[in-house]
Amino acid sequence: MLRLLVLLLSLGITTAHAAGPRTLSLAFGGDIMLDDGPGRVIANGGDPLRHIAPWLAGADYRIANLEVPVATVGKPLASKIFTFRARPETLKLVRGRFDAVSVANNHAGDYGKAAFLETLQHLDAYGIARFGGGRNLEEAHAPLWIERNGLRIAVLGYNEFKPRSFEAGPSWPGVAWSEDSHVVADIRAARKAGADLVIPFMHWGWEREPDPTERQRRLARLMIDAGADAVVGTHPHITQGAEIHRGKPIIYSLGNLVFDSFQSDALRTGWLLRLELDAHGVTSWRTQTVFMDADGVPELRDSPSPCGRRGQIEVQQCTP
Repeated sequence: MLRLLVLLLSLGITTAHAAGPRTLSLAFGGDIMLDDGPGRVIANGGDPLRHIAPWLAGADYRIANLEVPVATVGKPLASKIFTFRARPETLKLVRGRFDAVSVANNHAGDYGKAAFLETLQHLDAYGIARFGGGRNLEEAHAPLWIERNGLRIAVLGYNEFKPRSFEAGPSWPGVAWSEDSHVVADIRAARKAGADLVIPFMHWGWEREPDPTERQRRLARLMIDAGADAVVGTHPHITQGAEIHRGKPIIYSLGNLVFDSFQSDALRTGWLLRLELDAHGVTSWRTQTVFMDADGVPELRDSPSPCGRRGQIEVQQCTP
């Protein structure tokens, strides 16, 4: 055994690398809104994530879109039809289920900049990593770095649905806005900084539309051409299908995950996504259907949904 260790060290091979390939399972959830119905469930001692917690626990790292400011200050923007604000204690049910959340969305600034900054503070206090927004432009565009199992992964978050007044600036807080040139530059910068994989997490598309727009398709392909290994999207409140570009998956919209006030089955149906990764990209991926009740609480459904493996040129349909 000693001779083997000496040989490995002499070849520059560590025992960690010798133990096996570098792999990681990364899970994504769609839009999480913790006000209104889900907020009342929590206030009454319930847990909106209870049914999907075992599925989430099977992944090495879990990410979702936090579609609500979590704060006690601020006033709702008069120019918006729907505004949300959740109580800080709602994050206790997110902690442990999701390791990180994107704040790059069209509701992050519903109660103004002070509430947005308070949201960042509460996420930090609960130990939930955040990306896609920050105290200034530089922080908003900084990647979420995941360094586990010998892999270094950069996840980038962007919003491109109005109001653009939520956008971060050089010296003011807000979200990362999806300008093509900025997105491409961020992907390339992450690669240059040593990312093995880069995954943009987008907030885009038209609400309630079951198909992605030509804008979404064009930008997704541009991001993969620039070096992204997969593209994942949210926002339309409905799932929008998937495709393969240059061997890499694009999942246009995961739909809702924890969200009430929707009546049709299509709008109450979402996907969880699990990516299996190695140093060369996505080895396999599959979605898992969820269905939300009247309070916005999801449970797993055994319905066919998109999936795929490395080397396949077309999206498949899998059943759990």
